[in-house]
Formats: sequence, C-alpha cells, structure tokens
Amino acid sequence: MKGMANGMIEVDSLTKQRAGRPVLDAVSLRGTEAGVTVLVGASGSGKSTLLRCLNGLEIFEGGSITIAGHRLAAGGQSTPVLDDLRRDVGMVFQQFNLFPHLSVLENVMLAPRVVSKLPVEEARSRAVDLLDRVGLSSFAAARPATLSGGQQQRVAIARALAMRPRVMLFDEPTSALDPTMTSEVLEVIVDLAKGGQTMVVVTHDHGFAKRAATWVVELAAGRVVRQGTATEVLP
Repeated sequence: MKGMANGMIEVDSLTKQRAGRPVLDAVSLRGTEAGVTVLVGASGSGKSTLLRCLNGLEIFEGGSITIAGHRLAAGGQSTPVLDDLRRDVGMVFQQFNLFPHLSVLENVMLAPRVVSKLPVEEARSRAVDLLDRVGLSSFAAARPATLSGGQQQRVAIARALAMRPRVMLFDEPTSALDPTMTSEVLEVIVDLAKGGQTMVVVTHDHGFAKRAATWVVELAAGRVVRQGTATEVLP
C-alpha cells in the first residue's frame, strides 16, 4: 500500500456491519508515530465508526487493528485487553462528558488517580501543567457548567492527555461549537501536533486538515476512496 507503513496505527481490511449492511468495507490505512491522520468524508461515510473501532468501542466482523502496540481482532475484545488499550489510547468526543460535580482540576486528575493509582500530589501537578498547556490554568477551581463550550472541550482534551496516551483520537471535536470556540480548540490540537502527539482526527474542517495533517484518509460509503497528503487529497 502507498503511504505510511510500519506505523503506530495499522488497520487491515476492517469490516463492520449493522443490520447486515456494511458500515466499513475492507478499510485499510496506516498512521505513523508523531503523525496526525485526519479522516474526512461526508456524514455517514463511516469516519466515526472507524474511530470507535480504534478504541474498542465498536465490535467489528472482519480484519484487524494494531494501535499503540495493541492488537484488536474481529469479534470483540476481552476486558483486560480493552483496559490496557485505553491506557495508551485517549479519546475526545463531540460532547465534553465532564463530571459536573467536580472542578475542572478534579476532572483532569480523576483518571490518573483511579486508573493509574497516581499519588494525589503527582496527579495534581500533572493536571495543573495540562490546564496551563490548554490555556485554562485560571479555571482550575471552576465547575464545568460555568465554562464555555470551547473551554469545556479544552478541559476534555487535558483530561485525555492526563493518562499520557501514546495515541489521541478526536471525534469531530468542534462540531458542537461556534466558530470562535472552534478556533480555540483547533489551536490546541495543532499545538499537540507540533509537539509530536500521535493523533487520529475525524473532522469536516479541511482548513484544519491542511494545517495539521500528516496523512488524510477520505471515506465514502464505508470505503477508503483516497488517501495521501493533504495537498493530494483535499481541494
């Protein structure tokens, strides 16, 4: 296959069906370490389903996935496999899914404390650094409901980064935001890309893809129709 062999992410002949109809039809792609793979295509093309397969949120019927050293096979994964996978693969959704009763700082600290058993002061220090990285250190004590949508999404990014994932997945992270908020979230993702974070991003924003993508994969009706650099794939 042309492109990114021997990568951090390898998807081979991935097939996913719903009600007997293919949602993903023999999808294959590669994504390199420290690279940004952007998935584009019309609504219903299979982009978000593919992303959810990468994090074990969807069971697929055929093919395989290797991501951050974890191999996912058709037919579902065991709980230990999924637990190990999600320590190395973080995900940011369209909706922010922050815990409303916790402060911003507590939201970011939670997973390292509960999942990684990190001492509280170490978890706090990591969370403070990440909030500074996404420009929200002054909001550490605030509750999520008092923040704008763009700020909440930046907190969600910091929360995912708190587990120090090898790969970050973004499922249309700006779809619920207005243009101003969209810009501030995309700037954070571009900054992560410049810092060498391996990412897969589902987006309709071709301007962002042209700025940040190492590799662009275009899907249509569950199939890869084009892949290459942003210059090669995007108009």
